[in-house]
Amino acid sequence: MTSLVLLDFDANGIKQPSRSAVAAAVKLGDAHGLVAGANVGAVAEAAAKIPGLSKILVVEDAAYANALAEPLSALLVSLAADYSHILAAATAVGKNVLPRVAALLDVQQLSDISDVIDADTFVRPIYAGNALATVKSSDSRKVITVRASSFDPVPAEGGSASIEKISAAAVDGKSKYISSELSKSERPELTAAKIIVSGGRGMQNGENFTKLIDPIAEKLGAAVGASRAAVDAGFVPNDYQVGQTGKIVAPDLYVAIGISGAIQHLAGMKDSKVIVAINKDEDAPIFQVADYGLVGDLFTILPELDKAL
Repeated sequence: MTSLVLLDFDANGIKQPSRSAVAAAVKLGDAHGLVAGANVGAVAEAAAKIPGLSKILVVEDAAYANALAEPLSALLVSLAADYSHILAAATAVGKNVLPRVAALLDVQQLSDISDVIDADTFVRPIYAGNALATVKSSDSRKVITVRASSFDPVPAEGGSASIEKISAAAVDGKSKYISSELSKSERPELTAAKIIVSGGRGMQNGENFTKLIDPIAEKLGAAVGASRAAVDAGFVPNDYQVGQTGKIVAPDLYVAIGISGAIQHLAGMKDSKVIVAINKDEDAPIFQVADYGLVGDLFTILPELDKAL
C-alpha cells in the first residue's frame, strides 16, 4: 500500500504544511512525493531529503508552473492507478486540486483529516472543530486533504528518497494563468509560524495594527494574524485571517488581542500550544480557551508590553 503526496513549494523550498501531509501519509505505509512545476530540480533535491518519502516523482513542464487545478489534477489522475491514497495539505493548492481529482476518479474526498486510524478510517473535525467525526471510506482509492496543524511536520532533512522523472499528462485546459499579486513580508508565513500575534475588532483600525501590533511581532519574530471581523472591516488584508474561513494554525504561542473569541475564530487557533488573551471584556469567550488572560485596555497594555520586550 503506497501513498502519493502532492508537495506544495515556493522559492524557499517545500512548505511546512506539505511536510505535515507527509507525516499523515507515513502512518499509512510507504509514501512517495510529487513535485510538479517548471525548473524544479532544486525543489526535487530538497524533497528527496524529507524523511518518510521513499521516492520523489518529478515533472518539469511549464503547464505546472502556477499550480493550476486542471493540469495538476490530470497529472494526479494519470498516476492514481499505482497508489491507494492521494494526499495534500489543506492549503489553497490542496483544496483547489484534490476535489477535482476526487471527482475525476469518482470517489468521495476525505477533507481536512486530523488523524489516521487505519487505511480506511480517519478522524476529521466537524461543527467548526467543536466535534470530531470518525469516518470510514470503502472507496478503492482515497483522496485526502490533511489539516496541517494536527500533524507535527516531518523534518526538512534526514531522508534519502530516490528521484524519478516522469512525463506530463495531457490536459484540455479551460483556464489559464494571468497574474498573481502576492503580499510580501519579512515575517513568517501564518501557517508555519511558531508565534502569532493576532488582532480583532478591538484594534479599531488598520493604523493601530501597524502602530501597536507590528512592533511586538517584530520583537517576537512572530507572524501577524487577525480575526474575520478585523479583515471584514478592512483593517488588514484577507491573508491575515485566522479562523474557520481563514487559516488554521497551531503555533507554540498565540496572542489574541481585542478578539472576543467567536466560534469561527476559535476553530482556527484553539489547538495552539499556549494561548494568551488580552481583552477589556472579562466575559469574552476567548478567556475560556486561553491559558493566560489579561483584562484591560489594549491601548494601555500593548505599549507597556512593547516597552518590556
